[in-house]
Amino acid sequence: MLRVGLTGGIGSGKSTVARRLVARGAVLVDSDVLAREVVAPGTDGLAEIAAAFGDGVLDASGALDRPALAAVVFDDPAARERLNAIVHPRVRERSAELIAAAPADAVVVQDVPLLVESGMAPLLPLVVVVHADAEERVRRLVLRGLPETDARARIAAQASDEARRAAADVWLDNSGDEHDLGAAVDALWERRLVPFEANLRERRPVGAGAPRLVEPDPDWPAAAERLRARVAAAVGERGRGVAHIGSTAVPWLPAKDVIDLQLGVETLADADAVRDALQDSGFPWVPRIDHDNPKPPGSPVWPKRFHGSADPGRVVHLHIREVGSPGWRYALLVRDWLRADSAARAEYLAVKRSAARRYAGDPDAERYVEVKEPWFDAAIGRAEGWAATSAWVPSLD
Repeated sequence: MLRVGLTGGIGSGKSTVARRLVARGAVLVDSDVLAREVVAPGTDGLAEIAAAFGDGVLDASGALDRPALAAVVFDDPAARERLNAIVHPRVRERSAELIAAAPADAVVVQDVPLLVESGMAPLLPLVVVVHADAEERVRRLVLRGLPETDARARIAAQASDEARRAAADVWLDNSGDEHDLGAAVDALWERRLVPFEANLRERRPVGAGAPRLVEPDPDWPAAAERLRARVAAAVGERGRGVAHIGSTAVPWLPAKDVIDLQLGVETLADADAVRDALQDSGFPWVPRIDHDNPKPPGSPVWPKRFHGSADPGRVVHLHIREVGSPGWRYALLVRDWLRADSAARAEYLAVKRSAARRYAGDPDAERYVEVKEPWFDAAIGRAEGWAATSAWVPSLD
């Protein structure tokens, strides 16, 4: 089963996307629908709201008077927090029931308007954000009968576009017509969601493919931050920090489009204990890669655990090492040295390009890595010298 978070600002077209995904076969868990269900007449949720805010928030039939409740809580943060404490736990409980009842091979779309605001994004393997410009959203809301001032106020009360973009694994632009949006949703379903679900269920990582260097992508740091948060949420207290490492963590350096992360643990027994949690979050275990190559030559093998990504839209290599171990330190040192030393970056890039040319079309990534090892073996002394003179200390950032 794959759980997908779907969100977007009011008037963005999120409901249109949800309907299209359901038509393709997704199971929809709509938080807005559930929020109404858990406060329907006769529920304990409605009784608690009445007790908290008075009978003035009920209509003549005893049902919730939503405009009256909105007038009480809209400009009162404490009242909103009190209301959320009543409604949100019930919505989460009902959502969990619906997800548990879905088929094992389902793509479950969780439509959550306040997904970003609630900090829920790291708890889901994939987040889809539907976007439309604010003025277009205002226009749509006014056509629905909402006064313009109210439309603008509601938009302003929600997360910013920047916050949503930071949380988005997939950004669906709905500034055009519905046909374009439908085509984009269909492509997302066929090329990403369906294979992602199958990979997740079968614990199958996607491959990086033949080595191909691309120019630095400005989205790499943001993608790494999303993935760091997802890994940290999956492992909980057993984790000792997640760092973005590898070439995509070095500004200005062309690289393969692969995000490398390093999860620190106290012992590798902790890595084994969180294996299933990581796999459920979209990071299948790759048992054949259970150690680093010796660095420098002749040093002992450095054990680790390695997980890939089930998401065909984002290749990830997750290295799990004991905090303070030589492999853990080495990954952070090389990253920071390459960030600081432009000459070293240029040398390394030349080696990478040579290796990529040599193994162009070869899907065996280990051969590409092996070609680079001699350069690292020869350069480690320079990196250590830089660390000594710069008073370097390992950092996750």
